[in-house]
Amino acid sequence: MRDKLVRLALEQPRFGYRRLPVLVERDQGRVNHKRIWRVYREAGLSVKRKRRKRLVRERSKVESVTHRNQEWAFDFVSDKTAGGQSIRVLTVVDAYTRECLALEADASFASRRVTGVLDRIVAGRGKPERIRSDNGPEMTSRHYLAWGVEKQIELVHIQPGKPMQNGHIESFNGKLRDECLNVSWFQNLFEARRKLIAWRTECNENRPHSSLGYRTPAEFARIAAPSPSLACLHAAGSGPQGNPAGARL
Repeated sequence: MRDKLVRLALEQPRFGYRRLPVLVERDQGRVNHKRIWRVYREAGLSVKRKRRKRLVRERSKVESVTHRNQEWAFDFVSDKTAGGQSIRVLTVVDAYTRECLALEADASFASRRVTGVLDRIVAGRGKPERIRSDNGPEMTSRHYLAWGVEKQIELVHIQPGKPMQNGHIESFNGKLRDECLNVSWFQNLFEARRKLIAWRTECNENRPHSSLGYRTPAEFARIAAPSPSLACLHAAGSGPQGNPAGARL
């Protein structure tokens, strides 16, 4: 039996303890599995497992969010049109208010396109204190890292293979796929953009969110604590009794 196991292991080097005995029993009939295991180990036939080389990145500190614009999160979701064209959807959310800040669809996204979308959000909303993302090429490019330094925004990268360290965007992307992408038929990229804009409005304005006490993100944002930067800005622009500086009574 030892010779049989060795010969079969040479013929099928990736077959392990579960498969080789099946081949042995085809020729010799039923054999006690404990005996096969003993001979298998003594012959040194255990399949060597290759250890994957992984990027070791220190775990990012997870802080609780207490106000809007404290932390944004972004990621990509993939889909296809009816004609088979692959599209990528850039999703950006505010981790505190759960507002969807952007849903951008295109055939591909370079890092400059990503920062362009973020710049547009910053222009209308103010900049965040930090942005959380995974380790994709768009998020680790020199351009994106330099953009963060220039804007004085902390760029937080999660550990590779730990998507739940960016749980807010993972949860949002799951809802996007379940409620929009899986139930929509996009004839082309332009139709995908149109439907994504409509779904973003529906998500922010009408969809109750369980973690917000079943309020919509827009409702919660209206009563949410403002970011410290905005609070300071409003305070600096106010005169006595809360009137804008320079305003006539």
